[in-house]
Amino acid sequence: MMLGTSLAFPGKPSAQPAGSKPTVVLVHGAFAESSSWNGVIAELNRRGYRTIAAANPLRGVASDAAAVSALIGSVHGPVVLVGHSYGGPVITEAASGKANVKALVYVAAFAPDTGESSLTLSSQFPGSTLGDALLPVTLSAGNLDLYVEPEKFHQQFAADVSAAQAKLMAATQRPVAKAALAEPSVTASWKTIPSYAIYGSADRNIPPAVMKFMAERARSVKTVVIKDASHALMVSHPGKVASLIEDAAKAP
Repeated sequence: MMLGTSLAFPGKPSAQPAGSKPTVVLVHGAFAESSSWNGVIAELNRRGYRTIAAANPLRGVASDAAAVSALIGSVHGPVVLVGHSYGGPVITEAASGKANVKALVYVAAFAPDTGESSLTLSSQFPGSTLGDALLPVTLSAGNLDLYVEPEKFHQQFAADVSAAQAKLMAATQRPVAKAALAEPSVTASWKTIPSYAIYGSADRNIPPAVMKFMAERARSVKTVVIKDASHALMVSHPGKVASLIEDAAKAP
């Protein structure tokens, strides 16, 4: 687990003074890992926010959400819950029943309704080239893990970061279980919790038209579209992502 200024342990809530700023919990998606939030964390810490970058297991929506939900439950005080990509379905599920979650922030992320999956949503509009860039790895039980082919990672996932940085990201990417991308969501918490969205116009993983559709459907409080940004906009545009998170944190 990557940390910002504080760590909350399950079963031992971290005390916060009355009127303090919300804790920001960041959940990475497929083909990334917790350190993908480093730039956003640095910016939020500079602005005085406590941050926790959760280690998303990437095994299945329900089980991943249970892990994040337990982490949320260990935080005393309000939480702004942030998800990138497949982390979107995870935060949508994890926020269910958590009264301390004051806002959801979708960073180039899926915001599914009940019964929808990452796969069904990504196919609603054309534009994704992810399928042609995937490298499947068969596990011992016959299940499949999916990676982005290293030589395709830069253009597919992070076209607006340097080649050197993309090479490191490709090497440290964490695989997602294929079944996780097909697992339907059970709860659409964005129907009852204010949501915010930010995405890039040049995203090759999730078509921008899909993210526009989801933001409008969720009645996003604020939606930011970054011209020519890739799927990895938390790496390429950490300041803009942090600013939207702060908007969510400051909202009444």
